[in-house]
Amino acid sequence: MTISIIGLGWLGTPLASELIHQGYRIKGSTTRQDKRELLLAKGIQTFLFELDPEVKGVLPEPLFETDILLINIPPSTRRKPADFHPKQIRQLRNFIIKYQIKKVIYVSATSVYPSENQLATETAALTPAITGNPTLLTAENLLWENKSYDLTVIRFGGLLGDDRIPGRYFSGRENVAGHPPVNYIHRKDAVRAISWILTKNLWNETYNIVCPEHPAKKELFEKNAADFGFDPPSSYENPPKQKWKKISADKWIQTGFTFEFNSPLEFSYTP
Repeated sequence: MTISIIGLGWLGTPLASELIHQGYRIKGSTTRQDKRELLLAKGIQTFLFELDPEVKGVLPEPLFETDILLINIPPSTRRKPADFHPKQIRQLRNFIIKYQIKKVIYVSATSVYPSENQLATETAALTPAITGNPTLLTAENLLWENKSYDLTVIRFGGLLGDDRIPGRYFSGRENVAGHPPVNYIHRKDAVRAISWILTKNLWNETYNIVCPEHPAKKELFEKNAADFGFDPPSSYENPPKQKWKKISADKWIQTGFTFEFNSPLEFSYTP
């Protein structure tokens, strides 16, 4: 079986290596020639491919001659207009239809849920007016619309672990919200989750994929600081003000998946 990964980045590259190890034929894309050469050296068939939001340069048609397309590109909402990523997804949807791709996985995020002091599940009625991330929700809806392919949408929590230590991003900062529960997933479990979807044929579903345990940000940031010797936040919100959300992973757990890291307090790092 052939799988094409659009976006061989921080998650896509180790995913490609793992799926090759499992016997899949993997193709993938990057936007940089220097990175393409590194990926080719790792044995990953890699094409230059960029959506800006239209295709830049020549379309690498072999990338879309595949059984499964995994879309793993960041929405770039801080640098691009809100409609930029949906336009990218519309382009990809056109290619899915043109090349008659049968199965699609879209990597979304739990940021689609608004922070409303709530436990968020996949049954939440999200609309452009009621979402934490209109760009991602629009992209999801574009892929679901009148589809001719099997589709699974993954809403990952914050992707961390390995060289990404959450407490480091808040070291020394003032007035940090320490009370909200975290919704994180280790990169290793994210890779394992995508493999699980393929193995178990979990299609035409949306899954929240986050650690089952949700310690408070303060607890995690203080532990990271103690473990790695950097400063914790200088101060925390007092009284706590920031609204929060806790993302339920119950639907995902019911598929039989077991986490290597049940809690972000257990994450392994390679700083």
